[in-house]
Amino acid sequence: MIRLQQLSLQLGSKTLLDHANLDIYPGQKWGVIGANGAGKSSLFKLFLGEHQEDAGELSLAQGWQIAHMAQEVKESDKTALDYVLDGDQELRQLQAEIENCPSESQKLGTLYQKLEDIDAYSAEARAKKLLHGLGFNIGEEDKLARDFSGGWRIRLNLAQALMCRSDLLLLDEPTNHLDLDACYWLESWLKTYDGTLLIISHDRDFLDNIVDNIVNFEGEKLISYKGNYSAYEKQKAERLAQQQASFEKQQARVKEIDAFVRRFRAKASKAKQAQSRLKELERMEMIAPAHIDSPFSFQFPECERMPQTLMTLSEASIGYGQTAIVSNIELNIGASTRLGVLGHNGEGKSTLLKSLSSKLPLVSGSLHTHEHTRLAYYSQHQLEALDLKASAFQHIQRISPKASEQEIRNFLGSFGFNGDRVFEVITHFSGGEKARLALALLAWQKPNLLLLDEPTNHLDLEVRHALTLALQTWNGAIILVSHDRHLLRNAVDEFVLVDQGKMTAFEGDLTDYHHWLLKSAANQSKSAEHDDAGANDTAEEARSADSNPKTKDLDKKAQRQLAAAKRDALRPLTNAIKKLEKQIESLQASLDDIEKQLADESLYSGEKDKLQTLLQEQGNTRNQLDDCEAQWLEKSEELETLQNG
Repeated sequence: MIRLQQLSLQLGSKTLLDHANLDIYPGQKWGVIGANGAGKSSLFKLFLGEHQEDAGELSLAQGWQIAHMAQEVKESDKTALDYVLDGDQELRQLQAEIENCPSESQKLGTLYQKLEDIDAYSAEARAKKLLHGLGFNIGEEDKLARDFSGGWRIRLNLAQALMCRSDLLLLDEPTNHLDLDACYWLESWLKTYDGTLLIISHDRDFLDNIVDNIVNFEGEKLISYKGNYSAYEKQKAERLAQQQASFEKQQARVKEIDAFVRRFRAKASKAKQAQSRLKELERMEMIAPAHIDSPFSFQFPECERMPQTLMTLSEASIGYGQTAIVSNIELNIGASTRLGVLGHNGEGKSTLLKSLSSKLPLVSGSLHTHEHTRLAYYSQHQLEALDLKASAFQHIQRISPKASEQEIRNFLGSFGFNGDRVFEVITHFSGGEKARLALALLAWQKPNLLLLDEPTNHLDLEVRHALTLALQTWNGAIILVSHDRHLLRNAVDEFVLVDQGKMTAFEGDLTDYHHWLLKSAANQSKSAEHDDAGANDTAEEARSADSNPKTKDLDKKAQRQLAAAKRDALRPLTNAIKKLEKQIESLQASLDDIEKQLADESLYSGEKDKLQTLLQEQGNTRNQLDDCEAQWLEKSEELETLQNG
């Protein structure tokens, strides 16, 4: 297990943790949250031995294999496949020993046996599966790692960490460089991971679906919560409500003491009691008043004009040069349009937004923009457009030279830039601070149409929450590409799907899209298997039929007997699948009932024991449901294999 006891950690002169405590048990899955700069990544470096505690004690299970997702982008002449295989250190060590071992050595047999013991012969297949799950195209496994862009190299780092057969897996914002498809795939992979998992993430849906515990950096302490992110929010709300009540009660007591002291200090007969009250006041631990944690309260100002039709795409093809990626697009963007764009990586989602913003010319067709349309475009590479030598104040001032200093300072303050911070050059700003500034620049322009391509990259949970609220209350139109499901669900009203060169309306929600992805992946897998084996199988079957006339003459009775025998052989498996389906249905109903009870606000105002029981039941039920679903998937695949065999 991992245990932090009275642990203090500093980074330079900044205290990150002060006498913090935390216990993490084997097999648990933890979400690590907190504001940017609170110390989350430094905690991981402590586990990796790259930082040392300044006080207290860190206990880490001896002999644990630790895997982590590196954030730095390395130059490497290895292929993507070899780069990922490097994550399996035992495999690489055995391969090196075999290469250096004389062919006549008796040790060679032992080494090959060890390779077999660790399933080394399937390593390449597993590595390719990781790459394809994270969005790499078939064939790109042979591409050199150094030829990928920075974001794709981060994906390679993630695949390398997943390749390691680890006891402890540390993932630092793994979804930052992923699209929605890859997020779903990674989520599914992590659910089946049987080691201890710690994830730093600002994606609340991702945390909700994976972790069973949350640890939050709060006031240089580590505060742990049982359950997923939604459970954390509810428990924290309860704690803050209790804290506020305690604070108000305490303040009333302070006033009583002050009044007593003022009244009786001069009276000799009461002096002793007055001194006693003063000591009580000094000993009392002052409870800070409960307050809204987020320091951000920004808004997108209402646009001055809102045409009924902002933009129209007619018979449009989008792409690069004369090469169309998506064709025959018909899209009308009105004042009330709030559209989410779905689709596989590389199908043209970002290309659509670039074309709408006129950053990329159409291959064909027409784009009509109303004269009063005020468009603001946030690209995936928006931070690169910032002037690192200018301050946040200068960025706003360049847009509006006549704006007053106080007006600009007030506006930037709502985005978390206060005091002299507004005049500092942004060279040393964190990625999150730069992303906040980029959003502020969009809001300042008072657009009536927002084109947002992955706007939550680099944003922490509090800023994402503020952005979601801002978009919910804004009166303009939105076209959004995002892997943040919470933002998609709360900011848009409808979806379009970009797939196989077409853009169509998607009738459904994100759950339906997830099902569509699973079906699409299954079809691709079957197609690939068919392509690999189809020609050989067909030829072999033809040869077999020609050479064995008995096969042709097999009568119907024999065929029925064979079919019956096959059904009998498969019956235990089909019965097991049906049983699991009933269990899944029952567990899902139980989980829905528990979550319905947890939605009752009265639960958080006084029924603490019931709340804790429900949260524990929620975690246990979710674990059972995950186990049943994993068994169902395994047995369904086994049945399909036998049926096709």
